[in-house]
Amino acid sequence: MEAVVGAEDVRKTYGDVVALSSVSLSVGRGEVFALIGPNGAGKTTLVRALTGTTEPDSGTTQILGEHPTTVDRGRLGVLPQNFTPPDRLTARELLAYYAGLYDEARDPETVLADVGLADAGETWYENLSGGQQRRVCVGSALVNDPDVLFLDEPTTGIDPAGRRTVWRLIEDLAATGTTVFLTTHDMAEAERLADRVGLLAGGELVAVGTSEALVAEHGGSSHLTVDTEADPTAFADLEYPTEVRNGSTVVDDVSPAEIGTVVAYLEERDLEYTGLTWAEPDLEDVYLELADDAEIARTTRDEGTVLATAGGEPGR
Repeated sequence: MEAVVGAEDVRKTYGDVVALSSVSLSVGRGEVFALIGPNGAGKTTLVRALTGTTEPDSGTTQILGEHPTTVDRGRLGVLPQNFTPPDRLTARELLAYYAGLYDEARDPETVLADVGLADAGETWYENLSGGQQRRVCVGSALVNDPDVLFLDEPTTGIDPAGRRTVWRLIEDLAATGTTVFLTTHDMAEAERLADRVGLLAGGELVAVGTSEALVAEHGGSSHLTVDTEADPTAFADLEYPTEVRNGSTVVDDVSPAEIGTVVAYLEERDLEYTGLTWAEPDLEDVYLELADDAEIARTTRDEGTVLATAGGEPGR
């Protein structure tokens, strides 16, 4: 796979804070790569390193075979997480302004339609809703028809209908060869759009793969949630593993065909319940599992470093 966007052993610190630690990745042409992770995990720092707006302490980054600061900016589209264009321009004027910064650009009217704002072109930016404003910002990042598009939390604040409009737009861009690198907290967004997903936690890229592969490896088993006030010990003889999560009894490793076995167990013991919910693992389960593991590892590592600095022995 030809690497259109790449990072190799990238490290970035801010004082004593390690924002990125030996991050390496490669994104191919026409691929949608979604970066997920907790707040403060280093996602925005990585985007800034990849786009050349911050310089790593060590390691290398490249876009289209060049250093991010030397690549033709007309081939890139970048939407930062925080982006505030002039308030007193209409949506149409804003897109026309950004289109005018390039020798070649898409028709602003077409872009307005693409982001679902064809009827709001004459509205001042400050009078648009928060979701409409974000869609204008998305439009401004792709008005130059970029080869590589970076989107940092692109659908934040957008309503469900507008979000799906943006999703379809991203899918269409990727289908025509645009490489899309996006960060998101929306697991449904990552699952729908991304060819591959990377989980960044504590500054480290702890997993990369398709959503399906990550769920299969890290998502755990399917489970049945039983809403009951019965004591957890009442499930001791059930043939499936159980535990209490968020006040409900959760029965793991249960397939849809085996739900009847659990129901029969409840009825035979007169255990009252108000609801049963069966669920398969998804990307959110992967996120919670790996982010938690990474935080535990980071805390243990930091505590070990403190002990070693103080003359003690880590782990003792």
